Amino acid sequence: MIDFHTHIFPDKIAASTLDLLSSKFETIPFTDGTASGLEKSEREAGIDLSIVLPIVTKTSQFQSVNYFASQFQEGDILSFGGIHPDSPDYKGELRELKSMGLKGIKLHPAYQETLFNDIRYKRIVSYASELGLIISVHAGYDPGYPDFIYSTPQMAAEVIDEVQPEKLVLAHLGGFFCWDDVERLLVGKQIYLDTAVVFGAIEDNQFMRICRNHGMEKILFATDSPWASQAASVAYLNALPLTIEEKDMVFDKNARKLLTL
Repeated sequence: MIDFHTHIFPDKIAASTLDLLSSKFETIPFTDGTASGLEKSEREAGIDLSIVLPIVTKTSQFQSVNYFASQFQEGDILSFGGIHPDSPDYKGELRELKSMGLKGIKLHPAYQETLFNDIRYKRIVSYASELGLIISVHAGYDPGYPDFIYSTPQMAAEVIDEVQPEKLVLAHLGGFFCWDDVERLLVGKQIYLDTAVVFGAIEDNQFMRICRNHGMEKILFATDSPWASQAASVAYLNALPLTIEEKDMVFDKNARKLLTL
């Protein structure tokens, strides 16, 4: 099984980072935020590989965030890279990430305080696609920014239609708490949707309808660990009335094909 959406932090700042984010989200994390904590969670859940998605919240973090990411390129943790929309040389930075062997990038419109349909994101998505990089994007509501949604299904549809990226992954099933708009605007497009923190937040019937209408081959199992339990998420998906073939695709086959593993 592959978890396509997790987060870890360097050991020396993991505790303080989780304390800050926990108070902001008003939630309790399920790991200690470290690589070893994620590996322990993986073993308990029976997960073989977790994809880590680092977030660059200011341009000065590019080197430090991606140096940390570069340390997780084999074994049971695989990290993507990060880039900020205000990058002074986005093409150069994307080429650098590609040369480091990173398979993808993470964009977070809320934490980066930039609308997803901003031209800066469109340029990054376009050039990252040219380089063959996977692009994972936070989509929908974020509890850290409760008064404004920086990445709506409408914005995502605009980016998709204009840029036509081949390896775009919209987190939280295309738009956390925006699922009616996901059904209306995104279902059926050539994008992937991940399942991070959606179990229990969306009605099971709507979840399965979105997945099947979109195409089960474009759904990726994901948890957003440490903000959800990997073991509980595995159990939740296993309990849904999906076929064995559908579960195999979501848990493993779709991710392996996208990652070219």
